[in-house]
Amino acid sequence: MNARLEQQGARSARALSHRTVLATDLDGTFVGGSDEQRAELYAWIREHRDHVALIFVSGRGQEHMRELARALELQPDYFIGDVGTTVEPGEGGSRDALEPVWQWLRGTWPVHAPQRIEAVMGRHPRLRPQPSVGGRRMSYFYDDEPAALRAAGHLRTLGFDVLLSDNQYFDVLPRGVQKGPTLLRTLRALGLSPQRTLVAGDTLNDLSMFRTGLSGVAVSNREPALDRALRGSSNVHLSSLPGAAGVLQALQRFHATGGGQAWLRNW
Repeated sequence: MNARLEQQGARSARALSHRTVLATDLDGTFVGGSDEQRAELYAWIREHRDHVALIFVSGRGQEHMRELARALELQPDYFIGDVGTTVEPGEGGSRDALEPVWQWLRGTWPVHAPQRIEAVMGRHPRLRPQPSVGGRRMSYFYDDEPAALRAAGHLRTLGFDVLLSDNQYFDVLPRGVQKGPTLLRTLRALGLSPQRTLVAGDTLNDLSMFRTGLSGVAVSNREPALDRALRGSSNVHLSSLPGAAGVLQALQRFHATGGGQAWLRNW
């Protein structure tokens, strides 16, 4: 039974290689906008499902993403969660294909990492631990940016990456691990074309996806700091539409042109 499922997963991975890929953040992006805008995006993806591969890329955990997929009745092919520190297949996805990504992730997070981070964060009481955090990371809330920046500096000297986003989230990550690097490794492992991949997001924890050089859309409700960081980016469309509406507009145009940079011309 397991062997048959893996064979199906391998065939599924090969079938994905000829599709347009949408790798999208969730909160504020794929599930942003009005009910009507979300419904229109999801209906378009269902209609074109044989030609569009869907990857959820979120700061949320794997279980949250799976619950969301069930509620939307729209199953992605793969889930990248916990700010890029976890990757799992969707229904019919290939677990074997993801082994190189998992091996890389395991090697980035030594067993003593949580203890070293906690020792530093104990000196920064203004930052509060987030509950129920999964993946190879530790996450906090902050409401004092100078205090958060001081803590980030101490952690970076120990070899960790620190990501501040949405003026409240403080994620401590393995060096070199965020949404963007993990997505690139996932695409490579699955044999998916970077030229046919569109990324979508709205906050600073999506910046690493845009900095991969992949084509991207930043929806209009994007965080001001993300907007500033993306000014002048030749691979990213700064949409005037919010959430799902911005994703759909860009996805339709990207899919129609077959990917590449041509889709960004003449908006």
